[in-house]
Amino acid sequence: MRVLVTGAAGFIGFYLCKKLLALGFKVYGIDNVNNYYDPQLKYDRLARLGIQQQEAKMFGKHCISKHLGSNMQFMRMNLEDRQAIAELFEKEKFDYVCHLGAQAGVRYSLENPHTYVDSNIVGFLNVLEECRHHQVKHFVYASSSSVYGMNDEMPFSTDQGVDHPVSLYAATKRSNELMAHTYSHLYNLPTTGLRFFTVYGPWGRPDMAIFLFTKAIVEGKSIKVFNNGNMERDFTYVDDIVDGVIKAMHNIPAKEVKEVGSPAASSAPFRLYNIGNNKPVKLMDFVDAIEKSLGVKAIKEMLPIQAGDVEKTWADVTDLMEETGYQPSTDIIKGVKSFTDWYLSYYSVREVATYVR
Repeated sequence: MRVLVTGAAGFIGFYLCKKLLALGFKVYGIDNVNNYYDPQLKYDRLARLGIQQQEAKMFGKHCISKHLGSNMQFMRMNLEDRQAIAELFEKEKFDYVCHLGAQAGVRYSLENPHTYVDSNIVGFLNVLEECRHHQVKHFVYASSSSVYGMNDEMPFSTDQGVDHPVSLYAATKRSNELMAHTYSHLYNLPTTGLRFFTVYGPWGRPDMAIFLFTKAIVEGKSIKVFNNGNMERDFTYVDDIVDGVIKAMHNIPAKEVKEVGSPAASSAPFRLYNIGNNKPVKLMDFVDAIEKSLGVKAIKEMLPIQAGDVEKTWADVTDLMEETGYQPSTDIIKGVKSFTDWYLSYYSVREVATYVR
């Protein structure tokens, strides 16, 4: 089976490619490797998949993994490049598409709104169109817990309405869900949207809390704690997330005879799921786990909540568990330790590592 993974150089995309390869799939990855954060981290992820950096830097060039027996190919391209996306689908004939490529980040969307429309709306449409024209068996895509916006009923459930986003990033993700349903209805294209909650782990994004906190603590700098620490997140370890993505990919939604009465399902072959840990963690407890892992107390700078942020996220993942067998199992202590060990190794923090331990 041939699987396209967009955003293959990204955090979750990298792990998904690695897992699919281990399961014997033929994987084709695309990514534009932009400079939203350090591109070198993205190239280093690709290198772990056997894709050489020198080749991956060139737009429009097919790169074949150098790992012995690998079924991995990669191409650097923009999602909004309609012709390139069309040519790729015409040539490769994918069975499944896991669309994780998008412009991420709530705060960045306040400063660069057009980037989100180009990547998350135009790019999404380009991929969706080609899935339609090439009879892809299942289109699985990344949505976000951000779509819940001003909702304050916990836990967040896919049965709730999501009509009040508080960031453009969230609005683009909700738009993706509506676009996917339209294609499921009009063209009988099976689509599944996954509302990711806060994902963390080794090789994670530098703009995420665990990365920012660890970097600051290791360097002896203060950490910025927003909303005076009164935040809760459904932190989910990346291995658990990838396991859920693959289980969802195999769970192809069928066309129903009639509407089922839930915003997360339809008479069309369409599904929406939350994918998280189902166990919200207080931000200060998360910081405490990082401190214990590093052996250092953080210098905390308490700040008000930022525009576009929400105070609490908590995923009800009952439907994903019941319908796919998804079962997150990595606890915070173990997950945080895996991240901090990776961080110290990747950035060669020898002297500080000796001190903190």
